[in-house]
Formats: sequence, structure tokens, C-alpha cells
Amino acid sequence: QVQLVESGGGLVQTGVSLRLSCAASGRTFSSYAMGWFRRASGKEREFVAAISWAGRNKHYADSVRGRFTISRDNAKSTVYLQMNRLKPEDTAVYFCAADVNSVSGAVPEIRGAYDCWGQGTQVTVSS
Repeated sequence: QVQLVESGGGLVQTGVSLRLSCAASGRTFSSYAMGWFRRASGKEREFVAAISWAGRNKHYADSVRGRFTISRDNAKSTVYLQMNRLKPEDTAVYFCAADVNSVSGAVPEIRGAYDCWGQGTQVTVSS
């Protein structure tokens, strides 16, 4: 299995940027897709972004496309989420996830496709 640890969350003001990191261990990092999800208070966990094995394919939720960028460094076994122009509605706990059964090129959006999850990191955007 894969162990995931997120970092980089915090309290920021509207309009600023923040970068989340997720360090993975336990399996060859370059052999599975990675995703970011978030859960706002009182809401279901929702898809944010996904990236394929080698990072060639990326997929974003409409709500973050153009503001957020997902990337990965397979040499460091780390996936990132660069969040720009943050809004109060981006406030949530952010989770990274691994789809260890993914095929090359896949960028899964469905929560159930992911097998392993991190503990989450809180992002709070004040207005």
C-alpha cells in the first residue's frame, strides 16, 4: 500500500497563493495516478485535480481550472497542488489520494477510484 502525508495548508487572505505538497511512500511512485480532493464544512468530499503516472495528463474541476495547477516530481515521490487567486469558497480540508490500480495516462475523477488517502491539510481563505 501507499502512505500519503500532506503539508502546506494554512490561513491566508483572498487572492494569495498557496502550495500543498503530498509525500508518498510504500510503492513505486511513478506507477500510479494521484489526485487532490477537498471537503468543505458540511459538504461532501469533492474532486479538485488529478495527474497521470508521468504527469503528462491532468484533469481539473471546473471550479479550480485556471487557478490551480497539479504537478508531480516522481524522483521525490511528491505531488503538488499550486493554488493561485484563492477565494473564500476554497476553504476546506484538502486530501491527496493514490489510485494504485490506475493505468498509464489515467486521471481519475471519481473518489471511489482511489485506494489510499492522506490525513488532510486545512486551507482557510479569509475574505
